[in-house]
Amino acid sequence: MTEKLDVYDLYDAVVVGGGAAGLSAALVLGRARMRALVVDAGEPRNAPSAHMQGYLSRDGMSPAEFLAVGREEISRYGVELVRDRAVEVTGGEHFAVSLASGRTVRARRLVVSTGLKDELPAVPGVAERFGRDVLHCPFCHGWEVRDEAFGVLATSVASVHQALIVSQWSKDVTFFLHTVAEEELSDQDLRRLAAAGVKVVPGDVGGLVVEDDRLTGVRLADGTTHARSVVFVAPRAVPQTGLLEQLGAELHETPFGAYPVVDQTGLTTVPGVWAAGNAIGFAEQVVHAASGGYRAATAIVGDLVMSRLNEAVGD
Repeated sequence: MTEKLDVYDLYDAVVVGGGAAGLSAALVLGRARMRALVVDAGEPRNAPSAHMQGYLSRDGMSPAEFLAVGREEISRYGVELVRDRAVEVTGGEHFAVSLASGRTVRARRLVVSTGLKDELPAVPGVAERFGRDVLHCPFCHGWEVRDEAFGVLATSVASVHQALIVSQWSKDVTFFLHTVAEEELSDQDLRRLAAAGVKVVPGDVGGLVVEDDRLTGVRLADGTTHARSVVFVAPRAVPQTGLLEQLGAELHETPFGAYPVVDQTGLTTVPGVWAAGNAIGFAEQVVHAASGGYRAATAIVGDLVMSRLNEAVGD
């Protein structure tokens, strides 16, 4: 016996994730007169930051304000938003999305914009200061801390690149090797670091020095302290691909984790399922995520319109 489908639980598109990518997709879907639902767990990646930069016309806006404006905008077009978490999704004639609250919603098309989580090194003080004076992206925050005393905490040999890049914003950069052995650095690495004026300090980092709620230094495990006012670190990216994996989406390995294979619109290898934002890559900034959500939504509108017309004419 076929389950009777409640029309009020069937959406043209369900967007899982209420960050920049998800809200952008929802805005376009709503303006196209599509019935859309956003499922938002309320865990944006950039929540620790007081502001976001480099987004034309929104430079300096707080992430919280940006999302609040986005939620208000999608509501104008009848898009629904629920604070909930999608825990399971299955395919079929329609996608069934099970929520943590116990509700199940169905969708003709699906947008996965669940982002990623940043895993920080277990150095005392790093997690507590992250987004304030412990940073990861100079393009996001470099201008605001320009010419300060930078530290770069290595998490792998690849951190050499981060130390070189941040030297564009300050000529006072110290590269703390932490768990990276000196002999792991190539001759080219050392020459480039020297050319950039980056000081290399071997030895494990024991913690950060904080005074009056302000970062003042980096303390090595041997007790030596180096005065620094800003520390850059590269978190380990953990893509949130669980729902995509449940649907059998193909993933590809990158140095920053496994992400779904997508085309230029964000369409995954699962028909009817798009992905956008940090769900497709580590380096998707807010402006990229919003653009990705827009592209996914326009593709979905075209797909649904043509599908309905083909059905009407019997193709």
